[in-house]
Amino acid sequence: MDQPIPAGARRPPTRPRRGSHTGGRRRSAGLGLALLGSAPFAVCDAAAQSPRSSADIIASAPDGDWRTLDADNTLYLDLPGGRVILELAPWAASRHVGNIKALVRGGYFDGGAVRRSQDNYVAQWGLRPLAEGETLPSSIASAIPPEFDASADGLSFTPLPDADVYAPQTGFVGGFPTGRDPDSDRVWIAHCYGTVGVARTNDPNSGSGRELYAVTGHAPRHLDRNLSMVGRVVAGMEHLSTLPRGTQALGRYASPEEWAAIDRARIAADLPPGERVPLQVMRTDSPSFRALILAARTRSEAFFVYSPERVDVCNVGVPVREPPPS
Repeated sequence: MDQPIPAGARRPPTRPRRGSHTGGRRRSAGLGLALLGSAPFAVCDAAAQSPRSSADIIASAPDGDWRTLDADNTLYLDLPGGRVILELAPWAASRHVGNIKALVRGGYFDGGAVRRSQDNYVAQWGLRPLAEGETLPSSIASAIPPEFDASADGLSFTPLPDADVYAPQTGFVGGFPTGRDPDSDRVWIAHCYGTVGVARTNDPNSGSGRELYAVTGHAPRHLDRNLSMVGRVVAGMEHLSTLPRGTQALGRYASPEEWAAIDRARIAADLPPGERVPLQVMRTDSPSFRALILAARTRSEAFFVYSPERVDVCNVGVPVREPPPS
């Protein structure tokens, strides 16, 4: 059996790297990325000839290439294992996000639980059981028409240069992996690892935000534009992805004793500043993120012998950090 390659070690040169007779890597000097509504740009030749590593790009990204999470669209979900932090995307599903905020602020997720953990697929959670005779306020919808995609008008879209199987075009909007149809000018959040959607029945109109799920396995892109996507996990994903797998159909837990209880759910804006988790996300319309796309395509680190020279939307991670000291 072959032995694993130690980190930082190079494999013996049994064959040249792709794209060069001398073992040099073919560079994508012509990589063109554009922002929706703005002129395209080309990666300069020097950057293409010597791409930086992802770690270096992240470490050296200037403060202007980062944004602080909007407290009014940041959701804390406290589980027994720790806190899961979600960034909500009202631009993608405004009515569902509004309903989720109302449910959180009404305390209806407190005492709820993760009731499903399906291997290589999703973890799903929902509200606490209502007391006998208790009903939700009329201001909270029990069902909302689907918001499977949204208008791209006014959104800053950073496209990937590579073809996609599930969408005419893929890229990023505000930190979220997205698909886009240029003909209809519609965008939607792609089902990548960590993205969060609204559970529903076979009826497309049955979702409301009372039941949510996060993708915890290989990206199920076949679900794109079939569910209303409302956000993504930006921290604490391990508290969902490592839950014991349910043994019933679709990964549901066999009994309430197996559920992962939700201690409480809060919108960050409703907490005192000292109780919020300071996080920043790399701007996906920034030069640093475009350099990160190039690094993800070329894979110049010493470990790699072969580089695909292309990348999938779910394989470009959006960096998250705590802000540096003042």
